[in-house]
Amino acid sequence: MATKASRSAARVMMAPAVILLLGWMLVPLIMTLWFSFRNYQPLRGGDLGFAGFDNYIRFVTSSAFWPAVVATLVIVVGALAITVMLGVLLAILLDQPMWGQGVVRILVIAPFFVMPTVSGLLWKNMFLDSVNGLFAHLWKFFGATPVEWLIENPFLSIIVIVSWQWLPFATLILLTAIQSLDSEQLEAAEMDGAPVLKRFWHIVIPHLSRAITVVILIETIFLLSIFAEIFVTTAGAFGTKTLTYLIFQRVLESQNVGLGSAGGVYAIILANIVAIFLMRIVGKNLDA
Repeated sequence: MATKASRSAARVMMAPAVILLLGWMLVPLIMTLWFSFRNYQPLRGGDLGFAGFDNYIRFVTSSAFWPAVVATLVIVVGALAITVMLGVLLAILLDQPMWGQGVVRILVIAPFFVMPTVSGLLWKNMFLDSVNGLFAHLWKFFGATPVEWLIENPFLSIIVIVSWQWLPFATLILLTAIQSLDSEQLEAAEMDGAPVLKRFWHIVIPHLSRAITVVILIETIFLLSIFAEIFVTTAGAFGTKTLTYLIFQRVLESQNVGLGSAGGVYAIILANIVAIFLMRIVGKNLDA
């Protein structure tokens, strides 16, 4: 049983880490809030004074704001749909006994450790290039005209790139959940004559519901800030400019730090709204 002295010692030992973590989080947030109320443009004279809520109004009334929000949500929803559905199928497949199972699992999980920039460049040059890409050669082999993927299907291309990178994460979480499934339930359902699809829908999916909600929550938080894959592929062209990329343009390309900081505050608000909504869903599933 912990004594008062041991609890006090624990607080003292944890204090440096807590203070460092709070500083790591609060200092950038406070600076973002400060700059969002300033007319700060480094190439036009530096800090030009207090701007009030002008930066917030200008950012939200910009013609690029709502298309950027929609583009962000489209990419997030598309990547979530692919990673969850394929993650469930891959998890079931990897749970089956097979030769070289450990090697196969490592190969499936490997893309998660590839940097987003490298992942985007890899897909852009090796797979999606309309001249030397793998898909171009495949199209030519069947006598079809190669597709300019990043021009004709930019959203699909980015969703595939992001899904390829996050699919291993979803597969790993879902595989862990499947391995905890009681095989006696499946055997009993099979003996009762239940078809494979019914066993999958009424036993496997309900068992995976908690793991699926956790995957959706974690992936959504990270996917809302997607940037690198877009930067190295479309550079925000063809309607793929997300909210994060729009902030990047305002801060670095337009050198309007105040306007970009206001956009950063909007991004934080959007992320928190989505996180609260998803946390309620996760909470209901965990309590069920």
